[in-house]
Amino acid sequence: MLDQFLFKKIDNAQLVVFRVFYGLLVSAECYGAIATGWVRRTLVEPEFTFSFIWFEWLQPLPGNGMYIYFAVMGTLGLLIAFGYKYRFSALAFAILWSGVYLMQKTSYNNHYYLLMLLAYIMAFLPAHRDASLDARLNPGLRSQSMYNWVRWVIILQLFIVYTYASVAKLYADWLDFSMIDVLMSSKKDYYLIGDFLQQKWVHKIIAVFGICFDLLIVPALLWKPTRKMAFIFSIFFHLFNSIVFQIGIFPYLSLAFIVFFFEPQTIRNIFLRTKKIIPETKIIIPKTKNAILTVLGIYFLFQLALPLRHHFFEDDVLWNEEGHRLSWRMMLRSRGGRITYKVVNSQTKDTVEIDLEIYLTEKQQQRVSCYPDFTWQFAQRLKKEYAQKGEEIEVYVNNRVKINQSPYQQFIDPKVDLASVPWKHFAHNDWILPSPKE
Repeated sequence: MLDQFLFKKIDNAQLVVFRVFYGLLVSAECYGAIATGWVRRTLVEPEFTFSFIWFEWLQPLPGNGMYIYFAVMGTLGLLIAFGYKYRFSALAFAILWSGVYLMQKTSYNNHYYLLMLLAYIMAFLPAHRDASLDARLNPGLRSQSMYNWVRWVIILQLFIVYTYASVAKLYADWLDFSMIDVLMSSKKDYYLIGDFLQQKWVHKIIAVFGICFDLLIVPALLWKPTRKMAFIFSIFFHLFNSIVFQIGIFPYLSLAFIVFFFEPQTIRNIFLRTKKIIPETKIIIPKTKNAILTVLGIYFLFQLALPLRHHFFEDDVLWNEEGHRLSWRMMLRSRGGRITYKVVNSQTKDTVEIDLEIYLTEKQQQRVSCYPDFTWQFAQRLKKEYAQKGEEIEVYVNNRVKINQSPYQQFIDPKVDLASVPWKHFAHNDWILPSPKE
C-alpha cells in the first residue's frame, strides 16, 4: 500500500512551477543582500564573523570576495529558474548557501536554515524535466511526471516546520500576549500601521492566529473543502509578516509552496498551459526503492528529533539557548544583555578590561552580551589573540541577561574562566547559571 502511494506517477506541474518561483526568489534574496547592504554589514565590515562552533575556519572572503560570492549565488538562482544545468546549479547554490549559513550566525534566522534544507532537497528532485532549458536542449530528458513521494517530501517538511512552530508558542509569554507586545513595540514608528500594532486587542488576535495558523495551515490546504480559504489566510498571514517583520523572500517562498496543494492540472492550466499526458494512476516501482525509502526515513527522523533536543538539556531553553537553533522556535523571545570581559594574565595576574567596540560591530556586541555560545567564542578568540603575543590568559565575564520583559539576571558564572572550558554540544554547559526562579 505504501509503495503504491509513494511510487505512483503523478503530473509534475507543481514541482516545475515551484522550481521557477524558487529560483527567482533565491536570486532576489542574493542580489538583494548586496543591494540593501546586508552583505557589507554582516560579512564585509566585521573584523571576523561568529561562525557555528566547529566551523570557525569558515570566514568571509577578503576584499570584494563576498560580493562576488553572492552575485554567483544570485546567478545560480536564475539558472535554477530557467532550468539550465539544473543539477549543477541547484547543488552549487545549496553548497554556497550552506557556507553563508555556517560562517555567520550574528544574523541567524530560522528561515535561512529552511532555505538550506530546501536547497539540498531541490538539488535532488527532478524539477528540470519540463519547462526548462535542459529539457529543450535534451528532449530525452523531458517528462511530465514524477513520483508521488517527491510532492510529499515538500509537504512533510512544511508540516514539521509549522507544527513545531505552533507548539513552541504554547508558553507563558506568548499566551499572556507579552511576547507580542515586545515584538510590536519596535514597530510603533511604522507609517500608518504603527499605532494600530500597539493595540492590546491586536496583540491577542496575532497571538491566537499565529498558533492556529501554524498548526492548521498544512491540513487545511490538503483538504479540498478548506483549501481556498486556507489560501486566502496564507496570503494575509505572509504579507503581514513581510510588511511588519521585513524578513526578505521568505513570506513569498511560503506562498510559492502552496502550488503543491492545488491540483496539478490547475497549476498546469494557470502557469504552463499544456495538457497533462501521464495518468496519475500509473505505478512504477524503481530498483532504487529501498535506497530512496532509507534516505527519506533517516532524513525525516532527524528532522523530527532535532527540534526536541532541548528537552534533554538542563533548565529552560528560553534561558540558556541550548537547543534553540534548528528547532523552528520562531519569534519566541527577545534577549538583551550587559557584559564586561576581564582578561587576567595567568602568570602576572595583571588584569585588563576589554573594550568590545575595538573588536565587534554593534550587532555582534548585542549577541555576545546575551547568547552563551557567542560569549564563549569571543573568550576563545581573546585567548588565541593573546597566545599569539606569547601570553597565557584567563577570561572572566560579568554578564546580566533579560528575556522578553523580565528583569536582568546574572547569566554566566563570573568565577569561571571561559578560556579554559570546552563547549559542550550534547550536554548542558554548567557555567550558564540556572534560570531565575519564579
